[in-house]
Amino acid sequence: MKNNSLLHFPKIIKIILIMISLNLCFTVKAQYLSNLQTTKNDPVYTTYAAPLSRSNYKIDQGYEFMWYDIEKGVGFESKDGGNLGIAFKIDDEFRYKLGQFYKEPIITTSYSDLVKFYYYPFRNIRVEIFFDVYSSQSCIQEVIIKNESKKAVEIKVYPYFYLPNDTIFNTEYIEKSYFSFYHNKKRDGWMINHNIPLIEKLQSIFYLSDSADNHGIYTNELNDDIFDKSGILNKNTSLSGNKLLIFQKNLKIKAGKKVKFSVVRGIFERGSNTKNNITECKKLQNIDLNRLVTEDEKIYSNIPELNFKNKDYEALYWNAFTLIRQCMMPPEGECSYNYYIFSREPKWGWGYGGQVFHESLVMLAYAYMDPESAMNSQKVYMERQLPKGYINYRTGPYLNEKIEHNKQFTSSAPWYNYQNLEIYKITNDKQFLKEAYKSGKKFYNHYVKNRDSDNDGLCEWGAHAVLECVRDARVAVWDKVGWPTNFEGPDVNAMLVSEANSLSEMARKLGYKNESEIWKEKANKRTELINNILWDKETGFYYNVDKNDQNFTFKNNNDLKIKEIIGFLPLWAGVASEEQADELVKCMTNPDEFWRKYGIPTLSAKDDYYNPIGYWNGPVWVQWQYLLFRGLLDYGYKEQAEELADKVLSNVIYHLKNDHVFWEFYSADDLQAGWNKTYIWTGIVARMLIDLEEDVGK
Repeated sequence: MKNNSLLHFPKIIKIILIMISLNLCFTVKAQYLSNLQTTKNDPVYTTYAAPLSRSNYKIDQGYEFMWYDIEKGVGFESKDGGNLGIAFKIDDEFRYKLGQFYKEPIITTSYSDLVKFYYYPFRNIRVEIFFDVYSSQSCIQEVIIKNESKKAVEIKVYPYFYLPNDTIFNTEYIEKSYFSFYHNKKRDGWMINHNIPLIEKLQSIFYLSDSADNHGIYTNELNDDIFDKSGILNKNTSLSGNKLLIFQKNLKIKAGKKVKFSVVRGIFERGSNTKNNITECKKLQNIDLNRLVTEDEKIYSNIPELNFKNKDYEALYWNAFTLIRQCMMPPEGECSYNYYIFSREPKWGWGYGGQVFHESLVMLAYAYMDPESAMNSQKVYMERQLPKGYINYRTGPYLNEKIEHNKQFTSSAPWYNYQNLEIYKITNDKQFLKEAYKSGKKFYNHYVKNRDSDNDGLCEWGAHAVLECVRDARVAVWDKVGWPTNFEGPDVNAMLVSEANSLSEMARKLGYKNESEIWKEKANKRTELINNILWDKETGFYYNVDKNDQNFTFKNNNDLKIKEIIGFLPLWAGVASEEQADELVKCMTNPDEFWRKYGIPTLSAKDDYYNPIGYWNGPVWVQWQYLLFRGLLDYGYKEQAEELADKVLSNVIYHLKNDHVFWEFYSADDLQAGWNKTYIWTGIVARMLIDLEEDVGK
């Protein structure tokens, strides 16, 4: 008889043990980000914002963990919402900067909304911090200080709030545990012009869970001089013009013992009830923070587990999902479904407006993490679509950005049906497919009807074409030759081939055989036109043509023969023949033109307009790298695809190690990045890693 101890337990005990076993299986799968030993030299994304379920568009504050700059205090910074940190003093030695610490921070857990870490400001003094952005309006630091020496230690601890770029006013100190103060968060010009309804007049509560022994209010900067030799805070009780608020807590910790306290920051609309606001902040100290980790583990448990070639790729993979998840916001305003913004911290005008098709390419990765949320993000477009099929350039909870130009409304670059089909392949949700197909047909027909001004079967960018085409500044053809509505290009037409093919496959999966064949025929006809008109046999490349005579000359002879990244999109769209693909790959892998150290630039390096860290005249935009990577895989160039991924990922990883953020774009030639950080679309590197395993690792 088999020795199975489970047989000897009553039925209810068996059930409990099975449930425990299943839970253990789950937690093992989800433990990567819960069991870290990460230093500042490791690739980890360390900006934090509220979880999807507790986010609020109008009052939203994220924080960047500042733990890698030796000249700065170790704590949490925000662009215009204030900084949080803790300083320490033993005897006459005051420490708060990284460079002053005995041992630098080690991160042990990190998700989109929380981080756990420890450090040693002094020898034998271990500080463990659990920081959680609980909601858009509140965050909490749970602090544990352990005395690991063999004798008692007297230490002064100073939790502080610091607003370096502005001032706070109407400051009040309440009951030795609370600061109440007013501050402003100004909308930038874009937000004002687009009537983005952020709340600008705010009240903050800065709360210490234990009574403070002292406090300080300052108009000057955070520095060592704010403390006198006795360690008593120098007070400035003025009600306006302040920048810095500090609690002082005097602790005596016995050998081998520890103390615990919490620091809470809450943000509220000015004019709300201060007493109620304090009560809301006080509630946070009773939250089971470990439960929040479990909630994150459950969300992250859907992410596929891969076999990585190195530890950096593994870290990049999980942190890319953190970036995407962090940008997701709950239904609000005109959005009946969750949606995304480009960045939570820092946030800037046009990045806080809402969704655009080219950013939505990142849903191809996010759908693995949260299928329903990815589908809902696409449904935001569906619910806002006009009856004739038009979809806004940008769509958000308080924005329907149409941008009228030459009596046309601007849309986004047509990646809509491609995205919906790819998301369906992950979710297998037939209802979503039906809704997407219905919406996608209308969008395609409206787009083609309004973007083929001469009815020759090839489209040009329309309305405010520089915005619609994605490449919205420093584009060689636009700047050197002419406005994009003058040209029929390989980018818009390759995208439309992909759209028609996607609709064909969607119709086939829905059982609409005749419609599937019609869409396939549309794709084939456009493919033929692209190859007959936009392909240049002499140079083996796809270019824009003058829509009036379909020639590569617009003003000067062959002035449209500028090699830009759009010439490779027919690989991604499956337009190129095998022979054309071979010519394109030869050009792509030429190190003097496109096969640069860190990826494929948006413009040939031979062009005099090339700048590897410009804008659309050289840098590496990671979403476009994914499309070309996908094209290489589909045409069987697996070795080149893997090498391209390695090039691109190496620069992304470098910056995750150096400044711990994802950037809008990266230099093709150097370890540089710009312009905006914590940018959602770079999260598509997660999909690149998934495809590497599925298509290259076979």
